[in-house]
Amino acid sequence: MNLPNGWLEKTCLMAVINITPDSFSDGGKYLDPESALESASLHLNNGANVLDLGAQSTRPGATLLSPEEELSRLIPVLKEIRSSHKNTIISIDTFWSIVAERALNEGANWINDVSGGRLDQDIFKVVAESGCPYVLTHSRGNSESMNSLASYVDVVIDVRNELLKSTELALNSGIMSDQLIWDPGLGFAKTTEHNLDILHGLDAFTSEGFPLLVGPSRKRFVGDVTQESDPLQRVFGTAAVVCRCVQANVAMVRVHDVKAISQTLKMASSLW
Repeated sequence: MNLPNGWLEKTCLMAVINITPDSFSDGGKYLDPESALESASLHLNNGANVLDLGAQSTRPGATLLSPEEELSRLIPVLKEIRSSHKNTIISIDTFWSIVAERALNEGANWINDVSGGRLDQDIFKVVAESGCPYVLTHSRGNSESMNSLASYVDVVIDVRNELLKSTELALNSGIMSDQLIWDPGLGFAKTTEHNLDILHGLDAFTSEGFPLLVGPSRKRFVGDVTQESDPLQRVFGTAAVVCRCVQANVAMVRVHDVKAISQTLKMASSLW
């Protein structure tokens, strides 16, 4: 499997490249392949271990794209980046099995599924057959309904149990346990308080034995805490969350501001 150097020995860094017009903080910036390649090269120079390409916005309220529409955005960018960075680990942020299969055939290495297999369970078969790493994320509903589903008895216990159920489905579909990476899904069907509770309780997730990926970058809960309405100005709040992730032995963080967070990881890793 394609894994970053130092995997499970340090907290690695996944860089976000959104090939979308409507993502919450960078929509429209990387729609054309040349702009996306420029961003990818900059992220790699600044310390990214994995590039995460997403052609469908998963923010609350986003419009659902068909697999065909998603592929039309994704594949030209994937080909452009792969042709220039032949040894770079490229992750694809998708929940469609058709998109996952085509992307893997075009040179992608990971699948990052925000639905954890709920929206298209055939994605488990694609991942099982490829043997690639698979980020299994906790979420509920879809972009339109997730906010109405943010109700838990104990968010840490409930999210962990729902991840375990999704994991069982994935394993029963032929995915091997060492392919799985857990993501507790900050911001997906969760309030600010839920997100903070999950961050306080990260040890409950890392103790299950799966590498953990956490994606706090520029999210609304960071803005709520720091009283910063502009997502582009939430880098310091994001960095604080990343420090907590290092302390909790999280395997990877997914961020937009790669240079700043790469420096944060270096400093935090020297402290914990």
